[in-house]
Amino acid sequence: MSTAPRMNIVVVGSGIAGLTAALHASEAGHSVTLVTKSRLGDGCTPLAQGGVAGAYGPGDSAARHAADTLSAGAGLSDTEAVDVLVRDGAARIAELIARGVAFDRAADGSLLLGREAAHSHARIVHAGGDATGAEISRALVAQVRQAPIEVIENAFLIDLVVDGGSARGIRMLRDGALIDLESDAVILATGGAGQLYAHTTNPIGATGDGIAAALRAGAAVADLEFMQFHPTVLAAGPAFLISEAVRGEGATLIDDEGRRFVFDSHPDGELAPRDVVSRAIARQAESHKGPVLLDATMLGAERLAARFPTIDRVTRERGFDWAREPIPVTPAAHYLMGGVVTDLDGRSSLPGLFAVGEVARTGVHGANRLASNSLLEGAVFGARAAAALERLRLAPLTQPLSSPATTLPPLDDRAADETSRRTQLQQLMWDRVGLLRTEHGLSEALDTIRSLRAAALSPATLAAHEEANLLLLAEVTASAALARTTSVGAHHMTPAPALIGA
Repeated sequence: MSTAPRMNIVVVGSGIAGLTAALHASEAGHSVTLVTKSRLGDGCTPLAQGGVAGAYGPGDSAARHAADTLSAGAGLSDTEAVDVLVRDGAARIAELIARGVAFDRAADGSLLLGREAAHSHARIVHAGGDATGAEISRALVAQVRQAPIEVIENAFLIDLVVDGGSARGIRMLRDGALIDLESDAVILATGGAGQLYAHTTNPIGATGDGIAAALRAGAAVADLEFMQFHPTVLAAGPAFLISEAVRGEGATLIDDEGRRFVFDSHPDGELAPRDVVSRAIARQAESHKGPVLLDATMLGAERLAARFPTIDRVTRERGFDWAREPIPVTPAAHYLMGGVVTDLDGRSSLPGLFAVGEVARTGVHGANRLASNSLLEGAVFGARAAAALERLRLAPLTQPLSSPATTLPPLDDRAADETSRRTQLQQLMWDRVGLLRTEHGLSEALDTIRSLRAAALSPATLAAHEEANLLLLAEVTASAALARTTSVGAHHMTPAPALIGA
């Protein structure tokens, strides 16, 4: 138990980063309140099919993992942040096991190690085959429920409360009322902003609320132009991700004539970095106007069902027998490499504000995230942020916080016109600020976004608050993309207009 002064800490978000930060802060003796937009454990983490990188077998090492991470980041990763990630990784995986995460094991009891695209070795641990995120979320949620942590569910982050130049709490919307929650520090773990795009693997609540609140509070953000598009989402029905591990096991990407076209773009073919594979699929779909197919038939029904039980079930529910026929896939917005700028301990440029997980720009991912580094990043930097609380120097509040009397509609109120505007923005971002970008398209998008922002009224519903956040992030993202005139990683400029549809 720490001897540092006990502080009141608010953690916003309940994915792996937020749950880890809350547990570590509570175990250090702080009073912790965890606020989450929907139910505890919802969000992107339980949807994660991939695993956690950082378990090193024969011939592998943290140094090799770092080299792969830096290579995927296209030269823009922060080497110190990457070193922290791989150095702390083994301890965080061991912690997850100690907290009850049941990773898949071989007959001799050793951890099963998988390989995914752009990794030079098999170093990724999974749980339930393709249900790693769900298993991690289950175990950490159970730990939080047993800890002396106050949990506030179904609460929407409206803004950060800044007092005396420091973050000293949050303003949240819950049960139709605006409530100010005072704290000594705030740890944002609100995830990304996949809902900026028409096609995304992210849940409906991934509207960039934490990044937008940090921007309004004056915190520095960076790298929002780097949105990673996952190459393989089932192109039938609601977005459903087909894990990169499927290609790691040997599945191939083919056109309607059976040709493995990704080799035209990279010598590693289907195991090239995600941005390369996603663009290859986009170009293929655009030029041939036919479906892009993922062929996993060579793996056989028994292996597919055992290794990827969730994917096997969902594809069959949607009418595909992927053991006998290739399935149609499309890219989709998946992970935001940019966000709130932090140091190696999650501290932002705004005193008292920390950011961990996808909401943060730690510098680990650079221009393109290496597969299965996101869950690891959440665990590593969630723990580091909690440890850094002990070094936080507090100034007294200039005035006590008081909750405003304003009331708003409940959280599930999404009016039809607000939904329509969101759809318009998402399609604009997909067409102009998506996989293949042009200077003309970005300029057009920026003009439209600014017009939409100028015409927007003050938010009066949950949907309007989400829309305001998305419009703010859309403007900053398009501006950043326009300012980066050369292609790198997930940001790709093309010489002529290109519209991507799926």
